[in-house]
Amino acid sequence: MLLWLLMLWGGEWVEGRVSYQLELQESVIVQEGLCVHVPCMFSYPWLTFATPQMSWFQKGADVNRDPPVATNKPNQKLHERTQGRFFLLGNPQTKDCSLDITGVNMGDSGTYFFRMHTHSYLDNMLSLNVTALTHTPDILIPGTLESGRPGNLTCSVPWACERGTPPIFSWTSAALTSLGPRTHLSSVLTLTPQPQDHGTNLTCQVYFPAAGVMVERTIQLNVTHAPQNTAIRIFQGNRTVPKILQNMSSVLILEGQALRLLCAADSSPPAELSWFWGSPAQNATPIYRSANLDLPQVGAAEEGDLTCQAQNPLGSQHVSLHLSVVYPPQLLSPSCSWDGEGLHCSCSSRAQPAPTLRWRLGEGLLEGNHSNASWTITSSSAGPWANSSLSLSGPLGSGLRLSCEARNAHGSQSAAFLLLPGPGAVGGAIGVLGAVGGAGSIALLSLCLCLIFRVKTCKKKEAQPMRSMDMNAASRSGSGAHQHQSWMDSPADHPAPAEASPISREEQELHYALLRFPKLKPQERESINTEYSEIKTHK
Repeated sequence: MLLWLLMLWGGEWVEGRVSYQLELQESVIVQEGLCVHVPCMFSYPWLTFATPQMSWFQKGADVNRDPPVATNKPNQKLHERTQGRFFLLGNPQTKDCSLDITGVNMGDSGTYFFRMHTHSYLDNMLSLNVTALTHTPDILIPGTLESGRPGNLTCSVPWACERGTPPIFSWTSAALTSLGPRTHLSSVLTLTPQPQDHGTNLTCQVYFPAAGVMVERTIQLNVTHAPQNTAIRIFQGNRTVPKILQNMSSVLILEGQALRLLCAADSSPPAELSWFWGSPAQNATPIYRSANLDLPQVGAAEEGDLTCQAQNPLGSQHVSLHLSVVYPPQLLSPSCSWDGEGLHCSCSSRAQPAPTLRWRLGEGLLEGNHSNASWTITSSSAGPWANSSLSLSGPLGSGLRLSCEARNAHGSQSAAFLLLPGPGAVGGAIGVLGAVGGAGSIALLSLCLCLIFRVKTCKKKEAQPMRSMDMNAASRSGSGAHQHQSWMDSPADHPAPAEASPISREEQELHYALLRFPKLKPQERESINTEYSEIKTHK
């Protein structure tokens, strides 16, 4: 009778007659914030209770005073650390003592034992090890994000458990966004990207309140859009730092200088870059298919509009610049002539920008449109050309220097006239000298004076003795010497020799010059014994 009562009360029988066994995975590892299910099966003799009481306690707990971490007893006070997260869901009738834990945190690490009614299974205990959460959210982007078109992005945590407190989702993005529907383990974001959003970051954060832990994932947005912000960078001359040009900028470049243009555009996918002269018409053929355009030596032929076009499947954009080629003055051979009223000279020059012309008479400077009793200047310009004419009246002294000067911001050039002695008050010979910073004029003037000699008397002694000697050398400031085509204006009784290179035929030609002295003294006449002379010049 006593043995029967002990069995009814759940007492233990003698060793070997009653068995208490527990089938349990002794060690479990779980990441914080997640859930874990620990299978458990127990054996207990003669379960005669209507509702047997099952509980789980942390190791070291006093089962008579300390609350369990989980139990199947209704209204049983539980350990406050585990309340609402530890669940004993097993059925004692099937001997199931399985334990479920949601929102695992670091404080849950430890050892736990199972107790059935009055028996504690201390031989097999559960060791729970909690590690840091290493999982990150997944971000799904269906298809391609196109500028201006809404798209849905989904952030999910499929590795989290459905039970327990749901996680909290949050999004961070510079793009225009709005929240869409969400589930227990996912959140949808509606994104309307713009071109400037391409390459920016989008972050999804997931917070697990039960465990107090948060994880996140960051991606870069790939937004397709048509080309924009197309610009040209220019490397000019020896410049190593580029200058950025906007649409229809004007670029001044010195003739002969090197020019490198680099075109760039914001585009996704990357745009094809091409160069055109003028504006790119439909189906026009580009002059170059590359971002770089190199012009090693710019000339007048390159002047005009250059256009870079950026194009991808979503659209195109182009930017143009106007190339203006500048150069120093190029002075045409000036000319002078005598008439009954005086000396008339004309001078023309071409440059970009158009040059200004002025005259020098001796030490005096004559410029602009002006006139007085002694001289008159008439100047005009059209496009790159400038023209000026000078009329001198009244007595002019022999050996007087007259020069025409052309200049602009990129250089200058001048041509000088030497008035030689001649008949009358204003008549005489004219020598044309090229001036290079003034030094060439002095040397050529000395040469001119050395070449004056008498020539054979002509039959027509009344002919006017006008002789022009061309020694015209010109220089373009900063760009080296530049020789003009020579010219000669001879009187009728002294015809000019056939054209020939002054270098190749110099030793074969006789050089003539005419010198008249209108007021020669008698004693000076007697000293002249030669009717004419021939002089050859040698290198």
